[in-house]
Amino acid sequence: MTTIVLVRKNKEVVVAGDGQVSMGNTVVKSTASKVRKIEKRDVVAGFAGSTADALTLFERLEGKLEKHAGNLSRAAVELAKDWRTDKYLRRLEALMAVGDKSNSYIISGTGDVLEPEGDVIGIGSGGNYALAAGKVLMEGDMSAEEVAKKAIRVAADICVFTNDNVKIEKI
Repeated sequence: MTTIVLVRKNKEVVVAGDGQVSMGNTVVKSTASKVRKIEKRDVVAGFAGSTADALTLFERLEGKLEKHAGNLSRAAVELAKDWRTDKYLRRLEALMAVGDKSNSYIISGTGDVLEPEGDVIGIGSGGNYALAAGKVLMEGDMSAEEVAKKAIRVAADICVFTNDNVKIEKI
């Protein structure tokens, strides 16, 4: 369980995640990093779900980006196709929120590549809380990073599987 929010504002793209790792009702770690930046391709991503599964998916996404010359749309579709059809990948349980300068997507193991309306994405156990907070905060003068941090903190106040130890990556 986790909370990830991706915010796109004023030509800045930020992905933020809380640091809590839970097993059942027990907090195992409070300082995990569930967000990554793929430097070569100016892509940021965050994951909700099993850590080992997410790391595998990050590697696959990076490979797809390399194969498709940094085209995030094509890489996301190809990753989702593999994830849905490959016997090994099909068992992975995670969601990804990914973005570059032009696009933002939610990628799932059921083959979904969703491009949500608006400039905020929320996934994970506290994703809907962070999404709602982010949408309201977008109306003010806050930067994308400030919106993302505050949205995670709002989610942490509501969701027991989310903490306010926020990790950020931005492009």
